[in-house]
Amino acid sequence: MRISVGVGDYSFGDTSEMEAYVGAAERLGVDAAWTAEAWGQDAATSLAFLAAKTRRIKLGAGIMQATARAPSMTAMTAMSVNALSGGRFILGLGSSGPQLVEGFHGASFQAPLTRLKETVEICRMAFAGEKLRYTGRHYVLPLPGGEGRALRLSHPPAEIPIYLATLGPKALEYTGEVADGWLGHSFSPDHPEALLDVVRAGAAKAGRDLQDFDVVVPAGVLIGENVQELIDSRKPGVAFNCGAMGSQRTNFYLDAFARAGYADDARAVQALWLQGRREEAVKRVPDSMVTEFAAIGTAEMVVDRLKKYRDVGVSTLSLRIQGKTVNERIALLEQAVDLVRGI
Repeated sequence: MRISVGVGDYSFGDTSEMEAYVGAAERLGVDAAWTAEAWGQDAATSLAFLAAKTRRIKLGAGIMQATARAPSMTAMTAMSVNALSGGRFILGLGSSGPQLVEGFHGASFQAPLTRLKETVEICRMAFAGEKLRYTGRHYVLPLPGGEGRALRLSHPPAEIPIYLATLGPKALEYTGEVADGWLGHSFSPDHPEALLDVVRAGAAKAGRDLQDFDVVVPAGVLIGENVQELIDSRKPGVAFNCGAMGSQRTNFYLDAFARAGYADDARAVQALWLQGRREEAVKRVPDSMVTEFAAIGTAEMVVDRLKKYRDVGVSTLSLRIQGKTVNERIALLEQAVDLVRGI
């Protein structure tokens, strides 16, 4: 398995800490660093900063929200960061959820997969150096009846891989059909069929196999002797995904937990969170909703867990490392990298 790291969790105190962490990852031979965006930092600006501070490591947007930008702006941003990084950029796209799309961006969340498809198609036209002429449900270029004309980006054509962060069945199938990789959140190697089998079905439908397809899944890696303490430290994040990353009706994280066999637990956690009873929501998260979606425990336990990720077809493990200081995070990253390479 290849190794990547995530740096979009808002846990770095300043840019110097992010630079130190990604610099250490590059020295350790980590393949890629992924940034994220929600309602704080955006995904692209940090990557532009890191492009100037690194030389080899790939830089991925994990993810840029499809609704937050016009597709032409997404393409222009992608080609700009790709140029600044010397061709190391990976464009990760996703639909986000209704709370963010409608509450923060003021856009409709209707037909999110159609919007994602149109964004992918327009971006690929731009990357190929084509003039942007497109007619879709959400986007029509140029705007009919106006004074605009079809334009091509002033960047030279570039091969920029597109990864999709998807969780719904139709979106997972589409990912297998067209994407270069899948950013698979809420993935458990104990239940790979819940998500990965649908991606494979989409690939087969398009006459593709997954040999050159990058399956990237995050794994919170915590190593220590006090296993229960480590598990408890991850429960707030699980509760947040169930309660805050979507609305009561539409929450793709909750749906993914449900397909892995945690429907009742996930809905109970969501209900408590939405009632404002967040401490109770955290306590309601069963241990297995943490341990089945991460690699936690003693070094031996973590190694056994990492082997499961490898054996079900994960090609890139995106390590989520926690620590009170950047030096602690780097030390834990070094230990985790050694464990992954030793399996």
